[in-house]
Amino acid sequence: MNTLSDAALAALAATDPADKCRLSRQAAADWHGGRLAGPGHSLPPERPGRPARPQLLAPKEMPKRAYKGDRGRIGLLHALAHIELNAIDLAWDIVCRFPDEDMPKGFYDDWIQVAVDEALHFEMLQNLLINLGSGYGELPAHDGLWQAAEKTADDLAARLVVVPMTLEARGLDTTPATMERLARNGDTMTPPALKVIYDDEIRHVAAGVRWFKHVAAKRGVDGKSEYQRLMAERFPGGLKTPFNHAARAQAGFDQDWYEEMAKAPSRLDGEKPS
Repeated sequence: MNTLSDAALAALAATDPADKCRLSRQAAADWHGGRLAGPGHSLPPERPGRPARPQLLAPKEMPKRAYKGDRGRIGLLHALAHIELNAIDLAWDIVCRFPDEDMPKGFYDDWIQVAVDEALHFEMLQNLLINLGSGYGELPAHDGLWQAAEKTADDLAARLVVVPMTLEARGLDTTPATMERLARNGDTMTPPALKVIYDDEIRHVAAGVRWFKHVAAKRGVDGKSEYQRLMAERFPGGLKTPFNHAARAQAGFDQDWYEEMAKAPSRLDGEKPS
């Protein structure tokens, strides 16, 4: 019988996004149906499978994104689709990257659900792109998200701090402003999709906070102090403000943990991490 990590590796290795989404749902169904023999010890690859397109650029080499009309919507949707495709792989990577941590079943349940959610998000955004006469891969994209995974491959606590508790939490801060701007411009299709993503991200951030606190307690360290130490070490640029304190509170993310890590205010329009 295959293990969960075997199923995770199959999803990670898939180069076609549609296959990655299908394999994610199949792995979840097999796990919940008792057809996978425990978490397993198959380690993930250094990089997941990717389609031939989009072209991957360094973040500083990315062309400026337009914000008006169909061209602007396509640019935004493509950037978000790329984030969600990476997020599928980030979820499967955390499932099988840290077998020596001996995490409870609930940890795997949570990140499997995250992978399924991200697959749905990617498909929603891809459908919106197709409706606009485009599709994922038509524009360049940057590799910053997977670089975050590479930089935290050595430590589960660092991965939880950087990915769900920082990159996904940033989505809670920026998505409402993006939805409002799109609605003002007459877009009736994208804001409902972003609302689904936003609601799911609250649960994803909550999972990150919950399991970070679990790992900190298991290691015998204070959660807040360890979070701030890892932030300073692994995310030295600091956090952008303003924060969506209400959404972060829904995720169980204590304001005094992250507010001290903030830097100067920044523009929100169009931003959306994982």
